[in-house]
Amino acid sequence: MAIRNLRYEGDEILTKKSRPIEVIDDKIKELAEDMFDTMHKWDGLGLAAVQVGILKRIIVIDLYDGETQFCLINPEIVEKSKEMIEIEEGCLSLDGVRKTVRWKEIEVEYSDMLLKKHKNKYRDFTAEIIQHEIDHCNGIVI
Repeated sequence: MAIRNLRYEGDEILTKKSRPIEVIDDKIKELAEDMFDTMHKWDGLGLAAVQVGILKRIIVIDLYDGETQFCLINPEIVEKSKEMIEIEEGCLSLDGVRKTVRWKEIEVEYSDMLLKKHKNKYRDFTAEIIQHEIDHCNGIVI
């Protein structure tokens, strides 16, 4: 569809909390498609709507393995493992990488593009990416 402009560290919008999505309309569908296009252009693994200047709780993920590409609407972490790991993360909105600590496994409640609710567990790398993007939805930048 279209490549959207990324927001970078120092942009005040990145520190604001995103609002839940109540209705999936053509604008939200277009936003999701544009987010995938934007993320792919910059070889990102995940992107939150706030990173393209939209304060909506939507994230997209692509692990480039031919299988793992998805969109989460209104994602919330509802359970976390006790085990945490220290990692270095990159971000399309930041230069370089930064050390952070993430839970090794999480359970996430979210809706799909039909607003059907789901609850899934994620581990390791996928869990790290989802945590990073949910942080963006909550106004947290690593």
